[in-house]
This record gives sequence, C-alpha cells and structure tokens, in this order.
Amino acid sequence: MFSRVPLSGTLTNVHARCFSIQKALNYNDALGKVLQGEAEKMKIEGTYKVERVLTSAQGPLVTVASSASAVLNMCANNYLGLSADPLVMAAAREALESHGYGLASVRFICGTQDLHTKLERQLSGFHRKEDTILYASCFDANAGLFEALLSKEDAVISDQLNHASIIDGVRLCKAQRFRYLHTDMEDLERKLVEAKDARVKLIATDGVFSMDGSVAPLRDICDLAKKHSALVMVDDCHATGVLGKGGRGTPEYWGVEDQVDIVNSTLGKALGGATGGYTSGRRDVVEMLRQKSRPYLFSNTLAPAVVGASLEVLRQLRSSSDLRDKLEDNTSYFRTRIKEAGYRIKGSDHSPIVPVMLDDAKLAGEVAQRMLREGVYVVAFSYPVVPQGQARIRVQVSAAHSKEQLDHAVEAFIRVGKEFSII
Repeated sequence: MFSRVPLSGTLTNVHARCFSIQKALNYNDALGKVLQGEAEKMKIEGTYKVERVLTSAQGPLVTVASSASAVLNMCANNYLGLSADPLVMAAAREALESHGYGLASVRFICGTQDLHTKLERQLSGFHRKEDTILYASCFDANAGLFEALLSKEDAVISDQLNHASIIDGVRLCKAQRFRYLHTDMEDLERKLVEAKDARVKLIATDGVFSMDGSVAPLRDICDLAKKHSALVMVDDCHATGVLGKGGRGTPEYWGVEDQVDIVNSTLGKALGGATGGYTSGRRDVVEMLRQKSRPYLFSNTLAPAVVGASLEVLRQLRSSSDLRDKLEDNTSYFRTRIKEAGYRIKGSDHSPIVPVMLDDAKLAGEVAQRMLREGVYVVAFSYPVVPQGQARIRVQVSAAHSKEQLDHAVEAFIRVGKEFSII
C-alpha cells in the first residue's frame, strides 16, 4: 500500500513546464530585473516555493501530478478529515440546489441569505458568544478587525509570532502598536504598563501558532488583561475543532471562554477545509464590524454551498467528539514515535502541528522532496515564513490518518533521516 513513489520528473521540471510560456518572455524593465534577482536569490537560498498540483480530492491519501501513485498527505489543515466527508458534501450539494451557486453581491446589498444568518447564529452558540460575522476568509476577518474598532487613542499588544494576517490588520489601523516576546507573560505585562494611558487596550494572539504548534497561555493572558483593564482577541484558526473537549478551541482548552472578548477563526481548516472566516464576540463589536469592516463591506458574500456544508460540520461537532478524540490520540501517537526516532520537534503535546526541526533551508527542501519519493507528502518551511536558521518540515496530523499511515510516515522519516545524516 505504501510503496515508494517514482516521480515522473523533478518538481522543478514540472514547474518549468507549467510556466514555459512566461519564462520565454524577457522582462527587461526595472521591475523585471528586481523580481528576477529576488527569485534567483530565493532559489539559491532554498526558500523558493513550488506548488505541487493535486489531482484528487483532499484527504489522508492524495494523488499528485508529479507522482505515479497516491501519496500519504501529512501537510493539510484537514484536522478532522471532513474535507471530503460524504455528509458534508451532501449538505453542500443541497445548499447549491436550494440557494444557488453564488450571490453576486456583498452582504449589505443583496448578499445575505437565511443560510448565512443561520450559520452566524450557530457559530455564536458554538463559541458561546453573543454574535458572529462571516468573512470570505479569516485573513479578511483579521484584516478588517483592528481598523474598524481602534484609533490613535488606543493600543494593540501583539505576540511577536502572530500570524501575518494579524500583523497586516494591525498595520492598517492607527492604534499604538506594542509587540511582546512570544508567549512571554512578563514582557506582555511590561507592554501593558507602557500602554497604560491608551483608551482601549487590546491583546491580540494566535491560539495555536501555525509554524510552532505552541499554544498561547490564554489563562495567564486573561489574568493580565483583567489586571490592566485590557480586552483579549484570539485568532483560533488552528485550534477550532481541535482543542477543548467540545472542539471550541483554546478558550475552552484553558477554561476562559467567558474572558476572551473576540474569537477570529476559519471554516477552512478543521471545519470542513473549504473557505470562509468569521469573528465571534460581543454584540457591539460585531455590530460595528458590519458597519465599518472593509473586507466585509467590499467582498462578495460566502458561497451558499460552503455555508450549507459548514452547518453540517457544526452539527457533527455538536453530536459527537469522536473525531476530535481520534485526532488527539493520533497526535500523541505520532509525536511520541517521531521523537523516539531521534528527531527534534516543537510545539505542544496536544497540537497536531508537529514541526520537525532541520534548521537549514536547503536541507529542509531536499528532505521534503525525498520524502515524496517515499510516498509521504510534506512541505519545508524556511525564512521568511519562519525565523532565519529555523527551517523545518511541518507535519500535520489528521483524525483521518490510520495508525498504519502514521507508522509509514515515521518509517519514511527514519530512512530519509539516516540518508541525510540527520539522525
């Protein structure tokens, strides 16, 4: 079942064939020279990204254009394995038939259907918040949050490893900006003291950090927020459906659901894996986002099929914790086995994000390519996605993986690790 996979050509050659027309063009203007120089530098340093093309549905096994047979997918955000779930797909088809393909409108003109308001109510109930607003993505939710709520009299205090969408969202607003060392509560308190004169103080953090798999210490953050009269916002994209007994993310995991003011999250990872994001929180916050949040006001509404499928996902999460429990078991199993194999990993023991640390960018890229030949699809991450000198293979565990598949991945890592003298 898990034979080594012959490749029909290197990924570089596949990429070259796909873009042969563009490469034939000669961009000799100033911009072309700048971009060519940057691209060549990325290739030399091993940070140039090449997209592998899937020719199947998302799942634990996928087919890739450059391989002759199915490979084990260990790099998707498909934490609960619901991306191709039959009931989820049936719900999407039903919504497509009943509510159409798209709305061709933003929400406040003629883009709000009963399905959208139903999903917003159910997400509010799921996160135990007063109200919810849907976006095309959580990137949009983060991009539209800070500018709509904060001004120059206010302050944002942000973890230094927060997601790029939080960083970009903060840049768009006029609030004072403070950045504290990653999950360092002493430094967070120092920054809160520095911001003491701000009208509104908002602490912003990822719930689970996507590159490290670390979990924000929300209980401590909430304690400091209470002490310094600050609000707490959590981007919980990699924790929703994953952490907490009910899959309600890091606020439930830490028992501070009533102390977190704003939860931003996604429908594009554990909750079905399609697209869409949202903000759940206080009713006054959501009301103002509907009035002022630019990504909401100027982007098409979420497609009915995605909304219908998301409602089915929430139904499944409410009815059973089996998938979340299976994910927790798989996560513990893989983390234990990969450490026993001699690899250095990062992250919380409860996080299905397992960064296998290799440090060197070129080595990480070569290992990822070699793993594909072993029938395991993983991706290397290097600067600027992660800090310089901290390149890694980010493995992501799913509830859809079997123990046999996890064993196969570990055994492939062992073979490749010995080949490259890593272990």
